[in-house]
Amino acid sequence: MSLTIFSQGDIYILGKFFSATGEPQSRWPLNSGPQRWPPPLRLAMPRGSEALVQVWVDGQLFQEDQALLVEHCGFFRGLFRSGMREARAAEVRLGALSPGGFRTTLQVLRGQRPALAAADELLQTVECAAFLQAPALARFLEHSLTSDNCALLCDAAAAFGLLDVFHSAALFIRDGAPELAAELALPETRAYVAALRPSSYVAVSTHTPAPGFLEDESRTMCYLDEEKDTWHTLAALPLEASTLLAGVATLGNKLYIVGGVRGASKEVVELGFCYDPDGGTWCEFPSPHQPRYDTALAGFDGCLYAIGGEFQRTPMSSVERYDPATGCWSFVADLPQPAAGVPRAQACGRLFVCLWRPADTTAVVEYTVRADAWLPVAELRRPQSYGHCMVAHRDSLYVVRNGPSDDFLHCAIDCLNLATGQWTALPGQFVNSKGALFTAVVRGDTVYTVNRMFTLLYAIEGSTWRLLREKAGFPRPGSLQTVLLRLPPGALGPVAFTTPEL
Repeated sequence: MSLTIFSQGDIYILGKFFSATGEPQSRWPLNSGPQRWPPPLRLAMPRGSEALVQVWVDGQLFQEDQALLVEHCGFFRGLFRSGMREARAAEVRLGALSPGGFRTTLQVLRGQRPALAAADELLQTVECAAFLQAPALARFLEHSLTSDNCALLCDAAAAFGLLDVFHSAALFIRDGAPELAAELALPETRAYVAALRPSSYVAVSTHTPAPGFLEDESRTMCYLDEEKDTWHTLAALPLEASTLLAGVATLGNKLYIVGGVRGASKEVVELGFCYDPDGGTWCEFPSPHQPRYDTALAGFDGCLYAIGGEFQRTPMSSVERYDPATGCWSFVADLPQPAAGVPRAQACGRLFVCLWRPADTTAVVEYTVRADAWLPVAELRRPQSYGHCMVAHRDSLYVVRNGPSDDFLHCAIDCLNLATGQWTALPGQFVNSKGALFTAVVRGDTVYTVNRMFTLLYAIEGSTWRLLREKAGFPRPGSLQTVLLRLPPGALGPVAFTTPEL
């Protein structure tokens, strides 16, 4: 069974891949990489200007604004522009879909975030995303991936031809526990997952260009070889790059460095630097319009965001967005207050940062692209101290701070559940380091933290972190920023030996 979709003079054929017995009827090139749906056609009609459309789905009636359906769904966009009799009718009948899946679709298109716990809810939503050609719904499924549903979503997305969802689920499985791959039902999906590269733990320590140190062997990025329990050199930093008070982030499996300073006067480095691990090469790109250091850099929604920072020792509230496709920076909404070095994290496809306010208050705010605004999420009152960071797992944010009385050797962690808005304090304290303040990244259900003594891996279980194993500590002095990158196979560099503190 297939459905012909008309859009902007083109014809797209969307095929169903399940037979009556549930077996896939046809194959598609699993190794062709992720693909995108045709870009949505934005019609010149204001929201709410069209009459409500009545949609019957397996005997249940739904009413929705035609403009919303046309904006987000290739099926309705093609239908209402096709000139077919159904396009002029007051109602549309979709007997092939489930009412539950269509209800979830409408919720997502309206900006809601419904919980998809049951297997049939996930399958119905995947079917709707494919049948209706709804990219927003597909992205919602990608952001809903967990170790509980990744195998089911991977198989279903492969069968229905949702290539982006399939690829994201396969990457999630590749980075997770080995038993996740064993849960896959389709041989094609198992083979695809096995062929993917897992992400590696990469650390960038503080370095700044200075006479006499440009050829310093420690001016490198390093990655952790978990099998051999050793840190290896990944790449040398460009001679003009500084990682002192620089913004560091990843986007599209590339590492970006923005800003940074050199010298006692904190002269801002003018260029940005991008590292591509596939070619092992660096390239330069423009700096933000506003010179800034100690900025928080985030790769989000296909762009880089330089959030706050300082210039001439003055904190700033301005935020800029860099689009790699155009190579241009543009200003977006300011932070609610000036801030430098703010913790940031992404959960459920949303971007969050922490801000500190008087009276020992930590405020979590969210940036929304559609509204171009920073919206308040939650606040927490705790005595403040130095060395905060934030990581995300599923629908929770973990705010990490140094221990009581500015204890630089231990950290305390508070968890914010985004679904309930409730804070909980994790039991116990976590190891920090004077030479490398707490930094963490999450891969699957595992948190990676590091200092000069050891790399600690924690399993996230409910609202607690359980120590899994210890690995080698980072062999370089200075504070660190850590990321995940998918590195090409083979040895990428020599063992990174300990260097003395300068």
